[in-house]
Amino acid sequence: MPANLPPQYYELEREYRAERDPREKLRLAQELLRMMPKHKGTDKLQADMKSKIARHRKEIAEPAKSGGAAKAAAVDYIPREGAGQIVLIGPPNSGKSSLVDSLTNAKPLVADYPYATREPLAGMMTFETVQIQLIDTPPISDELYETYMSNLVRNADVVLLVVDLADEHMLDRVNLVLERLEERRVLLQPSVDVQPDDPRFMAKKTFICAHKAYEDEDGSRQKALAERFPGFTIVPTSIIDDDAMNALRRALFDSLAIIRVYTKHVGKPVEKIDPVILPIGGTVEEAAIEIHKDFGKKLKFAKIWGEGKFDGQRVNRDYQLTDEDIVEFHI
Repeated sequence: MPANLPPQYYELEREYRAERDPREKLRLAQELLRMMPKHKGTDKLQADMKSKIARHRKEIAEPAKSGGAAKAAAVDYIPREGAGQIVLIGPPNSGKSSLVDSLTNAKPLVADYPYATREPLAGMMTFETVQIQLIDTPPISDELYETYMSNLVRNADVVLLVVDLADEHMLDRVNLVLERLEERRVLLQPSVDVQPDDPRFMAKKTFICAHKAYEDEDGSRQKALAERFPGFTIVPTSIIDDDAMNALRRALFDSLAIIRVYTKHVGKPVEKIDPVILPIGGTVEEAAIEIHKDFGKKLKFAKIWGEGKFDGQRVNRDYQLTDEDIVEFHI
């Protein structure tokens, strides 16, 4: 079976072969793998590229064999934990670290000078009954762009672009962030319903945190931000405003487009802890499979409780659930 690779693949492959920086070579290899059509004709190509990716990761992570100097650890991939992973990006001093410090158990270095954050740091944010992983990252500017940033953004579920409303050069700095990402074929969009025509590019769902909102007394900068980013969700925040921070927590959860489903044993009360996490539109059968794949196969029907439903209503396996539904499985 022919591979049927797109023309852009061969262009990117030439870049990959010419590249010498191991981190950039890893990024290009991951893009090549993502671009490959997934069918039998590319099985060998996929296996070969996965092997190259593993080799590049090892090369980055291992100490150098000569001179005794150690290479920097690979930080372009952070395993996802909790209900979803959200990466915070932005210009210097935009407030990413202070947000992560306020929202999670992580303790990033929070300073009033630029470039205090030099490596990504993950922390878990609690929203009601779920944990969401937030990743603080180094700033993006004309002076700094860490090579691993592109992969952190690609691997995350959602991007939170943090903008400093106290900065009179706010739009210039944010435009530069977008330009640096686009140079690396990452596009920030309010949704990913439509992907770029060029398969070398990846669109990432993004919403915007208009931080230090109290510094924007007349609201002019938030208005300018809304005009620059039509269609994007923009959440004004301040770490001294509990209501604003709670609104951000809700927006972070909503951005993941997920629902929480609670389960109960027959004849027992429900305990609203450790919910099953499903995408919006998830079904009873999918919830059962999340618990155990065999459980999904044996499922006959379920009873549900929830807002706008009859208590104990009997439903079939293809019934679509909504956030905070309670399900009692019958096999």
